[in-house]
Amino acid sequence: MSRSEKCSLCSAPTEFFYLFREKRYYQCSNCQSIMMDPDMHLSPEDEKKRYEQHNNDVNDPGYQRFVQPLVDKVQETYSPQASGLDYGAGEGPVATKLLSEQGYFLELYDPYFWHNQAALTKKYDFIVCCEVVEHFSMPFKEFKLLNSLLKPNGSIYCMTEMYDDYIDFGQWYYVKDPTHVFLYHPKALEWIKENFKFTYLSREGRLIHLKK
Repeated sequence: MSRSEKCSLCSAPTEFFYLFREKRYYQCSNCQSIMMDPDMHLSPEDEKKRYEQHNNDVNDPGYQRFVQPLVDKVQETYSPQASGLDYGAGEGPVATKLLSEQGYFLELYDPYFWHNQAALTKKYDFIVCCEVVEHFSMPFKEFKLLNSLLKPNGSIYCMTEMYDDYIDFGQWYYVKDPTHVFLYHPKALEWIKENFKFTYLSREGRLIHLKK
């Protein structure tokens, strides 16, 4: 069985869904998420080059406005004394910059730009993943790790565009980025909540909050 026939989040069977720019996509029969055929993922070198093309200027006002809803959510729940991790921080960790300006301290981790393995040995009150989870080639493994890094009552704040049935996949801007390898359906969030035993889930547009 090829890897593309098994959901990399919930392990349910998948079916062929779409061919986009010569890349095959499959849909999970259970969580309804869409995943790119693993054989068609970019190499690590090409993936890093793609990330370096993103807007990585932490001082860019548009970039800051984009991330502000996540920053506001953290501030609603946690004080500057709370411990935080910016997971998948990227070349320009703007969420960390904005929170640090309010007195917060966040550890940084990114497999390409902040390879800080020590950050993955600690426990945190909150973790931010800003436009990160869609890049997870193995989302079950990644969410298991993130869950293990949380203190009791800790939170994960994610920003990602969700797939739903009303979206015209072939015209959807989000699939045009070849590093977006796993696209979450709302049912996937419920699966994550139940199977990783989070007590709370909320979604406001692209902003997702999971709490232990």
